[in-house]
Amino acid sequence: MNNWKHRLSLAFAVILISLLATSGVALAAEAAAEIIAFTPQMGIVMAVLGLAVLLFVFEWVRVDVVGIIMMVILPILGVVTPKEAISGLSSNAVVSIIAVIIIGAGLDKTGCMNILARNILKIAGKSESRIMALISATVAFISSFMQNIGAAALFMPAAIRIGRQTGIPVSRILMPMGFCAIIGGTITLVGASPTILLNDLIEQSNQLGLLGVQVKPLGLFTQTPIGLALVTSAILYFIFLGRFILPSKSESVGGESHLLPDMIADTYHITDVIYELDVPETYRDSRTFQELQVREKYHVNIVAHYHAHKKLKVMAPRKIGRLTPGDVIAVITRSKEGVQRFADDLGLKLKDDLDRFAENLSPNNAGMMEGIISERSKLVGKTLSEVHFKESYDVNPISICTGGYCRFGNISTHRLKVGDAILMFGPWSVFHWLKEKKSFVFTTDVQGEIMREEKAKTAVFWLAVALSLVLGFKPFMAMLGFPDMKLSLSVCLLTGALGMILTKVMSVDEAYESVDWMTVFLLGGLIPLGLAFQKTGAAEWIATTIMNAIGTVPNIVFLLVVGLLTSFFTLVVSNVGATVLLVPLCMSMAVQSGADPRVTAMVVAIAASNTFVLPTHQVNALILRPGGYRTVDYAKAGTGMTLLFLMVLIGMLYLFY
Repeated sequence: MNNWKHRLSLAFAVILISLLATSGVALAAEAAAEIIAFTPQMGIVMAVLGLAVLLFVFEWVRVDVVGIIMMVILPILGVVTPKEAISGLSSNAVVSIIAVIIIGAGLDKTGCMNILARNILKIAGKSESRIMALISATVAFISSFMQNIGAAALFMPAAIRIGRQTGIPVSRILMPMGFCAIIGGTITLVGASPTILLNDLIEQSNQLGLLGVQVKPLGLFTQTPIGLALVTSAILYFIFLGRFILPSKSESVGGESHLLPDMIADTYHITDVIYELDVPETYRDSRTFQELQVREKYHVNIVAHYHAHKKLKVMAPRKIGRLTPGDVIAVITRSKEGVQRFADDLGLKLKDDLDRFAENLSPNNAGMMEGIISERSKLVGKTLSEVHFKESYDVNPISICTGGYCRFGNISTHRLKVGDAILMFGPWSVFHWLKEKKSFVFTTDVQGEIMREEKAKTAVFWLAVALSLVLGFKPFMAMLGFPDMKLSLSVCLLTGALGMILTKVMSVDEAYESVDWMTVFLLGGLIPLGLAFQKTGAAEWIATTIMNAIGTVPNIVFLLVVGLLTSFFTLVVSNVGATVLLVPLCMSMAVQSGADPRVTAMVVAIAASNTFVLPTHQVNALILRPGGYRTVDYAKAGTGMTLLFLMVLIGMLYLFY
């Protein structure tokens, strides 16, 4: 009930803002009537916006369907042409997202993101706050010199892997990362499209003499103190309030890796966690695993063994293996009491969490599969000992089910027959190999991916090519005497994506599968809605009405109004569109009110990144599905972030500018 009350209040608030120009500022409208007349088409666009907000908030249809509805309803109502209605699908922003997702998938499939995740965990450990802060700060830094959508898309696979490996719900990592990717673009002048455009708009106003004064362009780091303060405040916001405002889509189990679907776990009566034990330096027992009777006495199965002396990991330990001082083992058991008794009897130390095998045995890289013995299997009529099962298949047999009875101990002497089920644990890469051998019929899909680590350098090379084109193509061509030659962001990123496909880092089918088409259609439908706002004059009418309504106010209040106005427009119009529309208008109003037009223009460009309440920004749309978010989640976390953004922005302006 409270959730519906929250949605109703949210819907009312957003619609009230979106329809403010038609119902709440009548006096201001009279003042602006001499400049721009309100038209029926403006009313239609605002009504369509209200419909979109209702669909987002109440989730009557999925968000990508909302985008398709916009593409259909806008040309029917005559506010955009049919060509303009579908132009979003081929826009630079949407194509860039497709390309950068493919590049990110290529890096993930070659193991690059595993390396990145490993290094992050070395620094941050398994603390949710430290992991979130480190990922968010790193993405914000990268976003300060490249497009924020690129920074977010490249880090998203690593963030997802870290979430799975540590047991932290990925929904508690991706939203802070996404918000900081957006805010990171405010650190430098080249970090986001609005700030990149800023000096061009200022120069245009100077050339036309519209302001009556010459405004100095901004330097590369003019806004850096504000950007750094915004990123810091965002990270602190999520550290202290994250547990209240972020959704928890999955339960963390403190690093104990989940291994089995519930149905299989219930069938085999086995816990779905894995434990790690240290062998103390005082250990002197020379018996082999078989002689210790680990499985028979304790119902414990040793699935990984780290040899401290050899510095070697064995993922399917043989029965002739022995424990030596300093070794580490990972075990699967039917109950925690069994592994605790095993540890006590042998003097081993049961650890609270996975450490040595945290990456190897994380759900990203290993798990359990149930295989059914088929008629054509070479295992029919043989025992596991006779076929040297671990040596031949490189996986750990955990239990065997035959005739409706499941055995955990003494499974090596059971003679297998057609229809018997073997529960196995091992790396996903091995299960993919076993699937090709067809010795088993697996009852569930093999998870994980086949890593192409030999292609890692190739993947990094194509990422470097794409980034080089983004950052260096125009300066390079200008140096050669062709200053007008440039490539769009989408073409630069598509070059990297195409290179990965042509060099077989990934197949074209894998590239298509990696793209989140829900995000594509969501943005493809919102872009023509923003175009309709600009084309009908609704955006300019709202801006002019509000700016005329504020009258003479202190400079800091004027800048706050500019920030609020830009923040609203960037939710319904693209951040570039909001910047192009508002910079000349607000600079003109600044001159009239005695404010600094240069600072005013900077406020518009920075506030164009204050877009957190709805999943309309490219980055918010990108993380929507992987994070399992709903519109209400963005409203819950984004409302506070929006207010904090404005407070920090105005506070920094007051203190330093």
